[in-house]
Amino acid sequence: MPRRPTGWTLALGIALPVEAATTLALPAVLATAVDAALTHRTGTALAPPALLLLTAAAANAAAAGPACSAEATAALRGRLLRHLLALGPGGRLHGGPPPGDLAARLLGSAADAGGRLPAVLGAATALLTSIGAILGLAALSPWLALAFFAGVVPGVVLIRLFLRRAGPVFARYQEVQAELAARLSGALTGLRSIHAARAEHREAARVLAPLPDLSAAGHALWAAQRRTAWQATLLIALVEITVLATAGALLADGTLAPGALAAAAGWAALGAGLFEQVESLVGVAHARAGQARVDELLALAPAPAGPAALPAGGPGEVTLRGVVVRDGERVLLGPLDLTVPGGRTVALVGRSGSGKSLLAALPGRLRDPDEGTVLIDGVPVDTLSPTALRDAVGYAFARPDLVGRTVREALAGAGPAEAAAAYADGFLARLPHGWDTPLDELQLSGGELQRLGLARLLARPTRVVVLDDATSGLDLATEYQVTEALDRATHGRTRLVVAHRATVAARADLVAWLDGGRLRALAPHTHLLAHPDYRATLSATTLQAATT
Repeated sequence: MPRRPTGWTLALGIALPVEAATTLALPAVLATAVDAALTHRTGTALAPPALLLLTAAAANAAAAGPACSAEATAALRGRLLRHLLALGPGGRLHGGPPPGDLAARLLGSAADAGGRLPAVLGAATALLTSIGAILGLAALSPWLALAFFAGVVPGVVLIRLFLRRAGPVFARYQEVQAELAARLSGALTGLRSIHAARAEHREAARVLAPLPDLSAAGHALWAAQRRTAWQATLLIALVEITVLATAGALLADGTLAPGALAAAAGWAALGAGLFEQVESLVGVAHARAGQARVDELLALAPAPAGPAALPAGGPGEVTLRGVVVRDGERVLLGPLDLTVPGGRTVALVGRSGSGKSLLAALPGRLRDPDEGTVLIDGVPVDTLSPTALRDAVGYAFARPDLVGRTVREALAGAGPAEAAAAYADGFLARLPHGWDTPLDELQLSGGELQRLGLARLLARPTRVVVLDDATSGLDLATEYQVTEALDRATHGRTRLVVAHRATVAARADLVAWLDGGRLRALAPHTHLLAHPDYRATLSATTLQAATT
């Protein structure tokens, strides 16, 4: 749905036509003043030009293009951000733009697209002003209009050629900028690893590798602007000389009055101004390229959801039928069939890359399968309403993100009881402002952050609980305490636990052993211990701890 114009957008839409109208009227009013001065009838002949000049100045001041662009950019960024959040992580963006590219589109491309309306209005006003100037010349004499029109056709061709050349160049420029942003984002994420490997120079070279392409695109754009600018300047000079020469001949014949010659000069300059709009055309091309990149994201449809609800009092049974998850042509998970009995705890065990976190993401639609069906208590999760799904499945992660302004907001309804169950109450009490400490003042360890994520999870009485390596940052003693508290707090709920430690697998009712994206076995931990491949997937230290 198109956004309703407000504020500076309305001011710009009104001011530009007013400015164009007063500017077009000025040559005719000046012609009247010139004729009056030549016949010694000055009187109030200077008042109308002065009034028009003041009106044009006021309209120009009101036509705040930067303010309009800022208003449009803010609205577009808000719309794009809401759309990206609505897409969710269910695979709609998987394989698409990386986070750095998404940030570049949200910040850079949206800003370019935000300048589209001022650029288009400016170019359109220049076009209408030129048309009005041609009509003014025609009113003085058809010969003047014909003289001017001789330059219009090559001018239109010049504009079309510029837009055709500049559009792809702008798109390429923005693509390379996004690639740079994506590489930089990846480098910042892995900064510790880069320093540990003493690979700073290699990583800098990798991040900056697209710079020659960026330079080439910038030079191509500059060359197109330079070529169009000198061609437009030459064309303007020829058009104005032709019009003035024609007007001079008509004046010599007595066909035109002296004031009309002044009007012809003014309208010829205004009409030729269309060919000087290279900067406006650059803005239009830039905005179109930015809008195209934003539209690519806005065209992505959110994952479909239905109106279904789960049966009341269901045990929370999770069923996967024929599930397959791909990355392009590569199968990451499946084909896989698995039933997690309601109220039971199933540990997901496997080597890195075996698909544990991917499987854990399926019940809550953090990732949708490419094939197959995921059900909770017999209801496909893709038919559940977002509210029903949120109420049914809760997650805790190895590195949870805290959202909000303060710790209290980030914990989303968790209170002292949940904080105590997650063993987070001790360090929360030591924070400068306790629960009201701003998030940007927090300096937490990985284990403390995980405990906040667990407290947030316990605040929601979901029937399915997914712990994706959610206690990996805790030492063994604290993990044991937190796990005991979690067992009590989530008793009777279905739990999926991504496990790397044998102690976690040993506490589960069943272990789903994943190998290369396939379910190799579903059995108790004690039964699987006889298999050497299973033992090899777990840490030798924790394996010993779990079996003694």
